[in-house]
Amino acid sequence: MEFEEVVEYYSRPSVREEISDYCRGRWVAVECVPQGERRFFLRYWKRGGPPLSISRTDDIGTVIHRFGRLKPRTLYGSVNVYSRLETVEDTEEESNIAYASPIWDIDSHVERWRETMQVAEVISRKLEAEGVSKSVFVNWSGRGAHVHMHEKAFSRDFLSTHNPLDVAYAVVEYVCRQAMQDLAKVYSKLEEQGFAPKVENKIDITRVFTAPLSLHRQLDLCAVCLKPDQLGNFDIEWAKPNFLKHDKAWREYLEGEGDRLAEKALREVGKYWTNMQSRSKPKMERAPERATLEIRAPKRGKIGRFQVMALLQAARYYILTGDEEKAKSFGLNRAIFYAWAKRRGVAKPPPRRMMPAAQEVARERRKGRTLVYIGNEGAYTSEEGWYIIGEEVQLPQDYDRQIISKIDPVLSYERAWSSALEYLRGFPKSELLDQSKFFSVVYRPVRDRFLEEVVERKA
Repeated sequence: MEFEEVVEYYSRPSVREEISDYCRGRWVAVECVPQGERRFFLRYWKRGGPPLSISRTDDIGTVIHRFGRLKPRTLYGSVNVYSRLETVEDTEEESNIAYASPIWDIDSHVERWRETMQVAEVISRKLEAEGVSKSVFVNWSGRGAHVHMHEKAFSRDFLSTHNPLDVAYAVVEYVCRQAMQDLAKVYSKLEEQGFAPKVENKIDITRVFTAPLSLHRQLDLCAVCLKPDQLGNFDIEWAKPNFLKHDKAWREYLEGEGDRLAEKALREVGKYWTNMQSRSKPKMERAPERATLEIRAPKRGKIGRFQVMALLQAARYYILTGDEEKAKSFGLNRAIFYAWAKRRGVAKPPPRRMMPAAQEVARERRKGRTLVYIGNEGAYTSEEGWYIIGEEVQLPQDYDRQIISKIDPVLSYERAWSSALEYLRGFPKSELLDQSKFFSVVYRPVRDRFLEEVVERKA
């Protein structure tokens, strides 16, 4: 489709209504025509500005017009539905998440749409067996499908005592595990044909999924919704822009229908951030991949980016404050945060306001929580003073387990630590206090060659 046809498609009132209803309260992502070989996403109205959002049908026209020169094509909505979306901090606070949608991602190919629907049926039947049917719909996305459980299938009482993101993550993971045997039977049959779709848990705090009736990023097809009892009748013709057979019943839900399932899932799977930081989950045969942050053990002879970021951030904190234990907490916290930022499609988070140059550390109370600034980079802390993401605290022993134990097989940690301190002391304090400069001038040049650029140079 030419861009003029894309604009015409998104001008249809029926299309705008479906997209705006789904995206209301969600953090929106807009995918534009690729710049070279790279996919190009927009997540903010302007650099450092408020997150993209769509609340009314007219907002879709605003998005298309505002970013027209970049040729917007595909619209996505976040897993989370937020109470407010005014600043980037609003997307970072778990307490601001009003609802979160459990969504099972089925990765497939467009020509395998029949097989895709077979897999969607397995997930739908498993949900029905768990007592959830009214609140389920499937969004065929073009090269796969997303099985949705409506975010309001959980009662308000239940969500008042459980974080919605924890609920969504646990429910998706639990059902994936429970459906393993049934999925294995389908996989074995499809593999005989040379192909089998796969189901994944891609729930994370910044994850987005295709909005109903959005155009596919490459195919001239639309994301159309259908209820589970329609899966056997689906035909790819339904997704053609000039045809569009789409069920508006994706809005249907039964409040409380998912409470019992969520209780079981949370008991077995646990909370979102606990799983994000877990390193010892057993791998199960044919288990769907879980969407985890890139926290991997480095290969022998190389220290991974995650460990380099944590080490340098800890050294930075220590140089500025002299507190080695808090430095470990801060280092791990920032490494997790930047891995998260990478997953949401930005090289680094937008710079925060600069604190007075004389203040290496500054504190402020924001929405009942303590935000501590190291220069102009802020992170929340627990009541005990340890750095925190969501509800998970990063303790010194967590740093020992995730960073020191992974550096030691490659290089003595004591040597890595002393090399990092000497390396950072070669920079002016102004660059250690500035978040953006620290990332681009200090960390980025050595993130892939820490041994060669820092340790061996010191030797």
